[in-house]
Amino acid sequence: MRIIKKSIIRKLFFHLFWFALLISALFFYFYYKEVGSVPYYWVIAALGAFLIFFLIVYWVDIVKPLRSIMIQIQSLLGGKPYKRIYTNRVDEIGIIAHFFNQVTKGLGKVSYDLKDRERMLDELTIASQLQRDILPLKSPSVPGLQIVAKNKPATEVGGDSFDMITINNKTYIYIGDVTGHGVAAGLIMTMVNSLVKVFADIYDNAYDIIVNVNKNIKKHVKKAMYMTMVMLCWDHENKKMTYVGAGHEYILIYRSFSGECEEVLSGGVALGMVPDNSKIIKEKNIELNNGDFVILYTDGITEAKNSEGEMYGLERLKQAIKEYVPQYSAEGVNYHVAKDVSAFMEGQPQEDDMTLIVAKRDDKIKKARDEAAQSTSWGD
Repeated sequence: MRIIKKSIIRKLFFHLFWFALLISALFFYFYYKEVGSVPYYWVIAALGAFLIFFLIVYWVDIVKPLRSIMIQIQSLLGGKPYKRIYTNRVDEIGIIAHFFNQVTKGLGKVSYDLKDRERMLDELTIASQLQRDILPLKSPSVPGLQIVAKNKPATEVGGDSFDMITINNKTYIYIGDVTGHGVAAGLIMTMVNSLVKVFADIYDNAYDIIVNVNKNIKKHVKKAMYMTMVMLCWDHENKKMTYVGAGHEYILIYRSFSGECEEVLSGGVALGMVPDNSKIIKEKNIELNNGDFVILYTDGITEAKNSEGEMYGLERLKQAIKEYVPQYSAEGVNYHVAKDVSAFMEGQPQEDDMTLIVAKRDDKIKKARDEAAQSTSWGD
C-alpha cells in the first residue's frame, strides 16, 4: 500500500522542469535573436515571475510546514510543551507529521502508565506495610519452648500467614499459605490473621478457632482461592502439644533420642474450600519430649528451584534438619536451614513466599523471658 500519494520531490522536479524550459527559451532567444521574436525583457520578466512563484510555493508548501514540525520536535526533545500537528497532507511532510503525532501519543500513554504504575507502587507499599504490621515482627518467648519464625515474601505483598499467640496458659502457633501470591493472596492472608486473633480470644482450643475462621472465610473468597493451614497448641502447664490441620504441608518432628526426622500429615481440608469443615478436621496430639523439635514450613521452601530447575524438596529439608539440629538451638536450625535453601537456589528468582517455623521443647524455660526476641525477617 502506498503511503505517500503526493510526493514533494515530484513537485520540485515538475517546477524545475518548467524552470529549465524557460531558461532554455531565454538562451535560444539571445543566441539567435530572430526578427519578430518576443522582446527579451518579456522573457526575462516571465522567467523572474516563475522564479518568484517557485520560491513562494517552496516556502509555503515545504519550508513553512517543515519549520512548524521542527519547532514541535525541538520542544519535545527539550522537555517543553508541544502540540499535536494537524494536517491532511499525504506527502513526506504529512508522513513526518503523522509520525510525530504517533510518537507523542505513545509518549503520553507511557507517561500515563508511569503515573499509574507509581500510584500502584504507592498502594503496594502501603499494603506491604499494613501486612508487616499484622504479621509478628518478633518470635515470642514461651514457657517450655524455643520458637523462631522466619518469613520471606516473593513480592511486596505475600500470601504466607503465620503467628504465635499466647492466651492464658496456651500458645497457638500456626502457619498458612494462600493459593498464589501477590495482592489477592495478601488480602486473604490479612483476613485470616485477623480472624484467628479474634477467635483465639473467644475459644480455648485450636479446633474451634479453625472451624470458625473457615466459616467466615468461605463467605468472602472465590472458589479458586483458598488457604492451607496447620495450627499447633502448646499447653504451658501440662507440656502437651496438639495440632489441627487444614490441608497444609507435613509437620516435621525431629526426635532427639533417635536422631530421626518424622513427617506427620497435617490432614483436613484447606480453609475456604467447604462451608463447614467441622466434620473433616480433628485435633490430634503430638508426643513431644524434651529436646524434640517441631518444624512448620510453606511450599515456597520445598518447591524452591535451582538453576537446573530441580526443586529443593521435602527430603532435602529433612536432611538439613537432621544435620543442624544436633549442633544448634531453634534459632540456629532456622538460620542454617534458610541459608541452605538460599544456597540451593544459586541466585535464582524466588517464585513463592517462604516461611519457616522451628520450635524446640526446652524444659529449662520455666516462664516467658523478657529479653529481646528474634526477628521474623528471613535475612535477620
